[in-house]
Amino acid sequence: MSPHHPSETPDSPCDPPPDWWLFHGDNRARTPAMPPAPPWRSFGRTPDGAPAGRYLIDRTETDIVNAALHLRRPLLVTGHPGTGKSSLAHAIAHELSLGEVLHWPVNSRSTLQDALYRYDAIGRLRESTLLRESALPHERARAEPDIGSFVRLGPLGTALVPAERPRVLLVDELDKGDVDLPNDLLTAFEEGAFEIPELARLPEAEAEVDVLTADGGGRRTRVVRGRIRCTEFPVVVITSNGERDFPPAFLRRCLRLDLPDPDETRLRSIVAAHLGPEALDGAEDVLRTFLERRAEGELATDQLLNAVFLRKGGIGLDAGELLDAVLRRLGGAV
Repeated sequence: MSPHHPSETPDSPCDPPPDWWLFHGDNRARTPAMPPAPPWRSFGRTPDGAPAGRYLIDRTETDIVNAALHLRRPLLVTGHPGTGKSSLAHAIAHELSLGEVLHWPVNSRSTLQDALYRYDAIGRLRESTLLRESALPHERARAEPDIGSFVRLGPLGTALVPAERPRVLLVDELDKGDVDLPNDLLTAFEEGAFEIPELARLPEAEAEVDVLTADGGGRRTRVVRGRIRCTEFPVVVITSNGERDFPPAFLRRCLRLDLPDPDETRLRSIVAAHLGPEALDGAEDVLRTFLERRAEGELATDQLLNAVFLRKGGIGLDAGELLDAVLRRLGGAV
């Protein structure tokens, strides 16, 4: 039985394939030029360092963000998928020139320890053994590797490193974590400090150790007597899809921002910001179908952007076919 092909599969071998096809399903090797990626899938930045697309937020929401900045409190952002929760952290980092966002994606196995630091004890033991084996007999007692090469700060630990300007920390989808994780975060948020016991136990001669950070590229920071304490509390953006409630003590220490589903006017602005003001020309049927289907179940704004991007690129599918492909409900069976 031959595999199923979409409705645009040529009716006979003589029919030319659509221009937008890259994959033909005929087992013939080709080297087609890859088309430009959507701005949100380019994995890069614009020349001025801004995130791809312009982040849209209204006056009331902007007030809440600024209140969190002034109070040095975490910002707990809730809303349906696709409302721009995670993008807000990148928009803040860009507008305030605070560098790259430190990203901590939370899952059911995430712990506070992971976010603060990791110590590779096994790697250090292996390196120590190799050094002793290769050292001369009189040097073996002193053949110890640099412990700082085996300690790497996590996103939260890096965000708490002392600096003149704060870093932006994105704690993504905290509601997916263990039920105790929000309470575990309270101490770090309230004290703005933590200890690395493996460094605190070192002798006085080794009180200062340079450890790796979550920034990558081998960047390091100096830790004195195993303790890190921030001088400027980081800009913490915590996102939640509302899958469960958080403890009152945790909520009391956060400022809460609920991002609503964008209405038609906002959707048009979002599409224009990411794909240009003319993006909806010839794609009004896609927008209308999106609005109709969103009323039936959850749909994310980035799904609309995907469909409009395909239409803008000349993909010859009607609104129904586009939405069947990229506008699936976010809940229920696949």
